[in-house]
Amino acid sequence: MRGKVRDVYDLGDALLLVATDRVSAFDVVMPTAVPRKGEVLTLMSAWWFARTAELVPNHLLSVDPDEIAGMYPPLQPHRDAWARRSMLCRKLQPFPVECVVRGYLSGSAWKEYREHGTLAGEPLPSGLRESDRLESPLFSPATKAESGHDENIPFSRMREIVGGEAAERLREASLAVYARGREIAAESDVIIADTKFEFGTDGDGTIRLMDEVLTPDSSRFWPREAYAPGRGQPSLDKQPLRDWLEALCAEGRWNKTPPGPELPPEVVEETSRRYQDAFRRITGMRLDDVPLGGPGAVR
Repeated sequence: MRGKVRDVYDLGDALLLVATDRVSAFDVVMPTAVPRKGEVLTLMSAWWFARTAELVPNHLLSVDPDEIAGMYPPLQPHRDAWARRSMLCRKLQPFPVECVVRGYLSGSAWKEYREHGTLAGEPLPSGLRESDRLESPLFSPATKAESGHDENIPFSRMREIVGGEAAERLREASLAVYARGREIAAESDVIIADTKFEFGTDGDGTIRLMDEVLTPDSSRFWPREAYAPGRGQPSLDKQPLRDWLEALCAEGRWNKTPPGPELPPEVVEETSRRYQDAFRRITGMRLDDVPLGGPGAVR
């Protein structure tokens, strides 16, 4: 199955999730890839899965290419295409909701608050500014859209969709993983402003964290040294790409519909650098130094 930026291969008793270097913005996949982006998403997820496994089980089996190829020999001839950017994962039945946790008022949450004083229909205190830290992190579920943007929904609606008990467990797990992530990232002077999680159940009914976790694609990472509430913040993600595209739109040269424009080399290089910088700052490792097997492996 081919997604916007991820390809999923059914291996029978497991899935191989391949994070490509494709990049999307404004729900449009760009024709130009961002080198090493897929490695960042895969290896950062594996790093976080290892540090949150006691809070909630996850779907990860391995990111070690030797181990994966040994278990599934037909993958070996294509190793260069999937190694270091792939997770071997358990098959799960996904919950049809995004589990969003917000620690700061930004993005679509800021837009809704500015217009209505609410988040997902729930009132927030008055007088908050863009990028303000919230007194307590807020769980803000969303529907998973097949195309276009996900839609924020009240927790009561989530209960109707997945059931009351599951909704409570997903909220508890999401807040726990976010709290752990925020604490660890703060040690590296990185603010995790918000993030989204996905969960599913295995054959035994166990709820597991799935997909990717606490990456630049699923989270808003802000360098602490540049943080100042009352405005938007520089972020460790594809901000250079979004900024360039917004400028293109302002000039009337693109209208945020497919096909996306070819990206200039300097935008590609800076976007790749941002992803790798987020990985280095949080994990303390360069991509090339990540051990994938044996003692000290990332998983």
